[in-house]
Amino acid sequence: MWLPPALLLLSLPGYLSIQGPKFVRGSERGSVTVECRYKPRWETYTKWWCQGASWESCKILLQTTGSEQEVKTDRMSIRDNQSNHSLTVTMTQLRRDDTDIYWCGIERLGPDLGVQINVTVDPEATTPASLLTASNQTGVSSGSYIRTRYMLLVFVKVPVLLILVGAVLWLKGLKYNRDWPSTRTCPLTF
Repeated sequence: MWLPPALLLLSLPGYLSIQGPKFVRGSERGSVTVECRYKPRWETYTKWWCQGASWESCKILLQTTGSEQEVKTDRMSIRDNQSNHSLTVTMTQLRRDDTDIYWCGIERLGPDLGVQINVTVDPEATTPASLLTASNQTGVSSGSYIRTRYMLLVFVKVPVLLILVGAVLWLKGLKYNRDWPSTRTCPLTF
């Protein structure tokens, strides 16, 4: 039955309500920009950026005011573009110890919604600027791409494969029945 796995997917924090890149990579002393997209209806809710591997105990570093006004700290900023349904977080003057798991989130009544982002900071000399730009520009679609591929696998490819296997077994059964003697007598006698 497909219902329980589908319900499990929908129970994941933020599943389909907020999406972002799975991985973002930056260079030491450089900066990264993470864009998370959310579904309409969440425009005026407070959005946040937190750090930590555990969803339940991550440390909120920045949060919006429920408006489009940018909020800044010394090395980070967060802005909610409500007309575009996107949350943009910029981390500057990156340090190696900024490498961690972060979350884009939406505060709401009940459990908050969120999506996990792995931020990696490379030593200054190892990451070319062109790689950083490409990674940041394609980052938003990579999380959606992985989720779309998984949905395609579960709801299209697996059922098609099962149908093909069933057809092969059915055809083998027909061949077996044709090869069986028509008298259908048992060759063993007692």
